[in-house]
Amino acid sequence: MKLSLGPLLYYWPKQTTEDFYQQAMSSDADIIYLGETVCSKRRELKARDWINLAKELNHQGKEIVLSSMALLEAPSEIKVLKQLCENGEMSVEANDIGGIQLLSEKKVPFVCGPAINCYNAHTLKLFVNKGMHRWVMPVELSRDWLQKALTDAEKMGIRGQFEVEVFAHGHLPLAYSARCFTARSENKAKDDCELCCIKYPQGRATSTQEGQQVFVLNGIQTQSGYCYNLLNDIESMRGLVDVARVSPSSIDSLTTLQQFKQRILGAEQYVKHNNLQCNGYWHQIAGLSLQG
Repeated sequence: MKLSLGPLLYYWPKQTTEDFYQQAMSSDADIIYLGETVCSKRRELKARDWINLAKELNHQGKEIVLSSMALLEAPSEIKVLKQLCENGEMSVEANDIGGIQLLSEKKVPFVCGPAINCYNAHTLKLFVNKGMHRWVMPVELSRDWLQKALTDAEKMGIRGQFEVEVFAHGHLPLAYSARCFTARSENKAKDDCELCCIKYPQGRATSTQEGQQVFVLNGIQTQSGYCYNLLNDIESMRGLVDVARVSPSSIDSLTTLQQFKQRILGAEQYVKHNNLQCNGYWHQIAGLSLQG
């Protein structure tokens, strides 16, 4: 089983971002995803900067993948998508169906990202025929659902044509909206947000009146309030999952990769979860729940 470092979902200063990825090159990640997937107004690194960073890091022993936006709302965002698709070297993680169409037309191999609603083997077959070489399962699906989808894919004769990647650690990206909730939380209009999300390098936590942290606001993206953690579920992934994804939230994410690597290699100790972690979706129970 391989490990991936997913695309950075938060808005960090340019130097912080570049320093993080330089350190990530010596981490346990086999695959590193680069790019802005949440908001096109986040321009500390522009599309060309992401592509140049990807080219700089490419051919250094890790697979580098460029990630596209999950919600396209303007012609300028389509232009950026085309830039990524025409990078000429690396595969692209498509988080919008329009990206899959562009990549298919250009015959560029692609990763089907978790923002795309791909729930069954028939859709997998469609995407395989368009050039998909890896499928990142939607975050709300369970192990049982994955097993059934892959059994059906085996019957269709396509199982060996793509890898399966599972979001294994981080705050789950649950939904995207045309509204910016981070700006709204500061009483700012989306068009005059002052890029306030850069003040929240791990998103902005929101709680119920009873004090339960149910969501994290991250610009137009709503994330789970609890950190999803499948570290103790590695054994249940064997034979089903090819890649486990750690979503970066800080430099500590590189240590999390190390912990996953040790478990994949057979370390038997279980890590004690805290009360702000969950793994419910994997077990087909309430998402905020923690089992094991």
